[in-house]
Amino acid sequence: MNNSTVNFTTTYSFGPFDILEMYAHSFSFLLGLPTHFYVLWLIITGSGVASVLFKLNLSVCEIGICMSSLIFLLSFWISGLTKLICFLLGLCITCRPMFQCLMCVESYLAVVHPVTFLKFKPLRYRVICCTAAWIITLGFCFFSMFLLPNSIEQTWFYSLQFIFFLSIQLFCLVAVLRALKQSGPGERGKERKEENHMKRRAFYVILITTVNMVIIYVPYIITGLFTIVTKQDIRALWCICVLCFLLAGFVQPVLYLFNAKKLSCLCSSKVV
Repeated sequence: MNNSTVNFTTTYSFGPFDILEMYAHSFSFLLGLPTHFYVLWLIITGSGVASVLFKLNLSVCEIGICMSSLIFLLSFWISGLTKLICFLLGLCITCRPMFQCLMCVESYLAVVHPVTFLKFKPLRYRVICCTAAWIITLGFCFFSMFLLPNSIEQTWFYSLQFIFFLSIQLFCLVAVLRALKQSGPGERGKERKEENHMKRRAFYVILITTVNMVIIYVPYIITGLFTIVTKQDIRALWCICVLCFLLAGFVQPVLYLFNAKKLSCLCSSKVV
């Protein structure tokens, strides 16, 4: 009788930070799931799916992250979902930055190495990259199930991933920026203007993706390292991390809808 009373109190006694996280995950699930499904539907029904294959896979990943928000909400009442949450944590931490990194590398190749880009442009190469990314993600998901939450092993494991993906994105960003400042010899004014427009567009894509990644993962790394060094588990910092992670996940779909000129349609449908 005492054990059941304690379990009931522990499960259903919510603090202010618990409620804040529940609101954040509810927002991510209720608003993010239809948004990402809408983006996925636009990509599938649009022309040239091969050219946006990485964005398609990223949308699938974001749908999985939205579903993980639902699982997190259920974990407040069902304690047996801890292992499943650890599994989905690998999806959140590994899959999203991996496909964002692939998008940056693709933009880098298109601007700096156009010949190589045209060589690897066919669909089969992108399918191979996506397949390898999902296999790696699945392996990290299973591996994360054996890591204790907020442990030093988990912090270093995900920090090294972040540093690796961020370094690739920064390299692509600097390389495209240098290419943007250089003009090819013998180019006409119109051709030069079109090429600069393409380079500038690729630069903005990489810049937005990199900044988005920094907003998502840097707070987690700083908070995790702070918790390990000081031995203080400050719940407010973890809530900030959750908010940054969930809200920054809307950047890529909103950017895609804006470029596709479908953002107003989505907003009007939400209002209706």
